Amino acid sequence: MGGIETLAKHLVIVESPTKARTIKRYLGSDYQVTPSVGHIMDLPKSKLGVDLKNDFKPEYQVIPGKTKIIEQIKTAAKGKDHIYLATDPDREGEAIAWHIKEKLGKVPGQVHRVLLEEITSAAVKAAIASPAELNQPLYEAQQARRVVDRLMGYQISPLLWDKVKRGISAGRVQSVALRIIVEREKDREAFRAEEYWTLDARLQGANPPPFTARLYSSKDTRIDNKAYKLPESEAREIITACEQGRFVVKSVERKEVRRSPAPPFITSRLQQEAARKLYFSPRKTMQVAQRLYEGVELGEEGAVGLITYMRTDSPRVSDAALAGVRDYIGKRYGNQYMPERPNFYRASKSAQEAHEAIRPTSTEYDPESVARYLEKDALNLYKLIFDRFVSSQMNPAVYDRTTVDIEAGDAMFRATGQVMKFDGFMRVYIEGQDEPDGDDAATLPELNEGEELKLLEFKPEQHFTQPPPRFSQATLIKELEDKGIGRPSTYASIMTSILNREYVEEDESKRMRPTSLGRVVSDLLVDAFPDIIDIGFTAELEEHLDKVEEGKENWIATLKRFYGPFAKRLGEAKKKMPTVKRKGLPTGLKCELDGGEMVIKWGRNGEFLACSNYPKCTNTKEFARDEQGGIVQKEPAAPVPTDEVCEKCGKPMVRRRSRFGEFLGCSGYPECDGIKRLQAAPVSTGVKCPECKEGDVMERRSRRGKLFFGCNRYPKCKFASWDRVVARACPQCGGAYLVEKVTKRDGARWQCPAEGCDYRVPAEPAADPAGAAESAAPVA
Repeated sequence: MGGIETLAKHLVIVESPTKARTIKRYLGSDYQVTPSVGHIMDLPKSKLGVDLKNDFKPEYQVIPGKTKIIEQIKTAAKGKDHIYLATDPDREGEAIAWHIKEKLGKVPGQVHRVLLEEITSAAVKAAIASPAELNQPLYEAQQARRVVDRLMGYQISPLLWDKVKRGISAGRVQSVALRIIVEREKDREAFRAEEYWTLDARLQGANPPPFTARLYSSKDTRIDNKAYKLPESEAREIITACEQGRFVVKSVERKEVRRSPAPPFITSRLQQEAARKLYFSPRKTMQVAQRLYEGVELGEEGAVGLITYMRTDSPRVSDAALAGVRDYIGKRYGNQYMPERPNFYRASKSAQEAHEAIRPTSTEYDPESVARYLEKDALNLYKLIFDRFVSSQMNPAVYDRTTVDIEAGDAMFRATGQVMKFDGFMRVYIEGQDEPDGDDAATLPELNEGEELKLLEFKPEQHFTQPPPRFSQATLIKELEDKGIGRPSTYASIMTSILNREYVEEDESKRMRPTSLGRVVSDLLVDAFPDIIDIGFTAELEEHLDKVEEGKENWIATLKRFYGPFAKRLGEAKKKMPTVKRKGLPTGLKCELDGGEMVIKWGRNGEFLACSNYPKCTNTKEFARDEQGGIVQKEPAAPVPTDEVCEKCGKPMVRRRSRFGEFLGCSGYPECDGIKRLQAAPVSTGVKCPECKEGDVMERRSRRGKLFFGCNRYPKCKFASWDRVVARACPQCGGAYLVEKVTKRDGARWQCPAEGCDYRVPAEPAADPAGAAESAAPVA
């Protein structure tokens, strides 16, 4: 804070150092740009922080470690003619802007709100030239969301601690998402497969090649294997009848079919497509997109924001962007690929449409030209966004589709095929799919009505109906969006919450399956709060929050409408909710040691089976569930011999496993109960020791198994840190290195370990600054 910066007439406050550096380059010496590094104020972690007797007044506090940042902002604001609050253009960003203004207090300069949909020179300069005022309804909508999430999180979670397990939590949207997953799993367990058959006929006409037609109807009964499932006996009867008869072409229908492009990305669609094509989690998608939005160094050109704001529910595109992409399409692919007028797309009914679609800030930055400046993940995601946007403004693909109906006695067979006439948008991009759509792209020979065909063979095939699929993170986001639950900034945090809290686990196909803990929590909450842990209620509350944002509804009235029924249910739940914490979850299985019932309990390493007669009986077992939800006990693995020797009796130690993890145990057990903790071999982090500058920082385990980081030259160098070391000097105090902290609230953060320095920034790839929309309860 010195030199030219103190002479600047204007101050621009943004959220991240990366964005600050990019914007500074665009604005020049008249502007000082400083980061707030996310939120500076929030509700306290140690208590509810909401005054229930005073219209839900929130008790905001400065976040620990942010005092110095606030002082830096105040110092920067002195003597400035204009102060621009350029935090993210959404509810959360608006709340940050309001809190900054509050802490600034009275300043001589005018305070403005600046909304940056994209971080480009033109967009930044235009926004600064035409600033807006702080948006009170938008701030109140965010405040209402924060308060309602806090009320649920901090009042239901202690109830779950008492009834189920300490340290778990509930959330307004998280709990509904969990309910959806649990109900899908129950549907799968209740599902019973039904057999059905398909019947294909391999046929040949006067013209090659041979082709396949599928049984379409029999005796005027449509065979769709949904309303009517073809049994094997009937399939065999049809084969017998048709082998004696003739196959004659009844009709040939040819028509032109157009396939239109998908709209440019909104947040949920980007997360879904990145999961399908790049195998990114929603969280990773948003981390990488944040970096593309905030700015990427493009050589001599400096930092450039490559995409528009990535939290949006609208496919709307600006006129300037439409003109740019149409010019790009004409020059690169030819005018035949460009429609006469731009393509426009409708948003969903629940969309707020506050921001444009996610698109490249300029088609001048095509993926090929910026590839050398981007690491692999960023390039892949940018190409996905770029290609999707370009294809959305291209002409449809055109096919000639042929449908041939073939009579064979009382049976009708149908063959379909298609030939592409014009690739259109498909030259650039084809949307991925979660499930096959069944489109048949076979090529058919030239066939004519009345033509007799030769039967080459029948291909009957047995099938079984399939249960509804489990949700992947991508398909769950689609389900939440379709039902109006959550908003663009919340989807990634919802997925992270239910996985981190061990309510859900991903199977080998990355599909989400509820754990026993997730099931019992969901069932207890649905039973105790049926009208609140409800899809319809959650979607309705989102609509009320939208009305608050639009200035059509008072935020206090919205909270009162919610809190009355909730408080009543909460009181009843405290009395009536059953306790499974001590008793465990009954399974009906018998303990082989004393005949007691085996119950499911939860420990620090997950769920396990234990005898209900504990502590008299200490029998425990690991288990898994089959596809019908039944419990399958895991037999303990055979001990593995090692070269270690028991310190008690001198016998060889063997590697064993318990519900607490692997350990070394005496081979003479139970006569000798000697045990020893396994010590993992140090793992190099690739970072030079910041203290001695000679050794490497290694990932190690303490005697109690806790992870720490230390120099491999120990004991000559005694550098050690509980936090992961980042080989980057602190830009604030000049310290030799940073460390990485990970919290449920903020995710991964880099911060300076030096005493008195509170430098802290999102880790790279940047953490999602929108964070969890829900309030996590304090964890024990």
